[in-house]
Amino acid sequence: MSDTKQENGGSQTNADNDFPKHASTTEHTMQLPGGPLAYKAVAEWISLRKIHKPVAHLFHTAYIAEPQEGTRPLTFVFNGGPGAASAYLHMGALGPQRVAFGRMGSLPQPPTQVVDNHESWLSFTDLVFIDPVGTGFSRALQEPGADKKTEGGKDKSGETVPEENPEFWEIEKDLDALGEFICRFLSRYHRWTSPLFIAGESYGGFRVARMARRLQEKHGVGLCGAMMISPAIELDALLDSDYNLTYWVELFPSLVAAAHHHGRTENLGNDDMQHQAEAFANNELVRWLTQGEALLAEERASIVGRMSALTGLSATVLARAGGRISATLFCRELLRDERRLCGRYDASVTTVDPFPDRNDYEGPDPTLFSIDRLFTSAINHHLRTNLNVETELDYRLLSMQVNEAWKDKSKRHFFDRQIGAMDDLRYGMSLNGHMKVSITHGRFDLITPYFGSQRLTKLMKLTDEQQANLTCRNFDGGHMFYSWDESRIEFHAEMRQFYQSALPGDGDT
Repeated sequence: MSDTKQENGGSQTNADNDFPKHASTTEHTMQLPGGPLAYKAVAEWISLRKIHKPVAHLFHTAYIAEPQEGTRPLTFVFNGGPGAASAYLHMGALGPQRVAFGRMGSLPQPPTQVVDNHESWLSFTDLVFIDPVGTGFSRALQEPGADKKTEGGKDKSGETVPEENPEFWEIEKDLDALGEFICRFLSRYHRWTSPLFIAGESYGGFRVARMARRLQEKHGVGLCGAMMISPAIELDALLDSDYNLTYWVELFPSLVAAAHHHGRTENLGNDDMQHQAEAFANNELVRWLTQGEALLAEERASIVGRMSALTGLSATVLARAGGRISATLFCRELLRDERRLCGRYDASVTTVDPFPDRNDYEGPDPTLFSIDRLFTSAINHHLRTNLNVETELDYRLLSMQVNEAWKDKSKRHFFDRQIGAMDDLRYGMSLNGHMKVSITHGRFDLITPYFGSQRLTKLMKLTDEQQANLTCRNFDGGHMFYSWDESRIEFHAEMRQFYQSALPGDGDT
């Protein structure tokens, strides 16, 4: 990547707040297999307002190909958490530069390496990476007129210290903020008539499903496509309990995929193994989970034996768990004889168990928090060095403060069902019969298992025309399957075709 020009905007601080909002615009050229691509990078804050007063500043990084030829697609991208910045998709898969992983997603030795991303989506769409409030460099402000002398808590010396405004750490306010940001961006850069797409990962997939309706119905933003990457769509399905069936059924095929990857299952091909795992989950496993101790001992023993062959876990462990194999249990037990633990976000990745003789696992998970060092270094290097962003703010890659404070204020009663987003996706697809939807997963992801989306899409009651607009695809790897070189390459090719199918053709009206 080569820089040819850089501009820093002046401070936009106003009387209402003292927030650093220095915009940075740089020009670059990246070398792609099809030739060089010139683009402009804009890293700046856009203010969210309440009755004309700024209440929050959302940081974003936009990549715009130059010169603009025709009506180029524009994609808004965010991650999930809640509490995650957009750096994972930004520096992992979609942006012009990315973190260097091992070929199959393994963690490389420090220091972090940032390399040109030949699979960047910038080759077929302009990109805007949004950091939701409380993540990245995005912050919420005090309410106008608030008493700054009394707002906040006390430090150890008894001095009053300011606290961040948690107003946006809530489902509906978060969606409102994203919608307002997108409208402001479209107006600022005159992109209202561009083909528009949204993409989100994990809880960001939940956001995409909700925004597929909300953007079009509330903000008048028509979408050509919506992409959900390792999505959490119906949140109740992700909760395990002795009385819940869906969690255990949806997780099981991913357990089998991971066990097969580590050579702990029968010697079958990947496709045959996954077909058998899915069929077992939908039949024998459901039968056991539904009937419990009422199931005849002989049949239960037969199911345990088959389950052991598929998962690589001992019959003793399976029988004791009653067939309910959690991600935590599986990750600890599968390679216990090698003194290794599998990662929950990518069960193909392992680490040494530092305390093998203790009942509870007390070592690190080799995924998510273990990769924070890579993404934290990469995004700070890229923004502060390549894009010349000047701010003393810390870049919050994953804020547990935001995550733990997240609320659902729309829940009116104790008996209201757990929040979900599939109804909004179905509504959005009916609202706009042209909108394409893509759902992608990693086979070894134990956090948002692929079988969950596979089950949910079968319950959407789509017409044949709507079904043709929905694609589901699974890749080798985990929650961030794009950390695998082969999967990232396949994902890029898949999405290029997806965009081509979602753009209006010559005969469309």
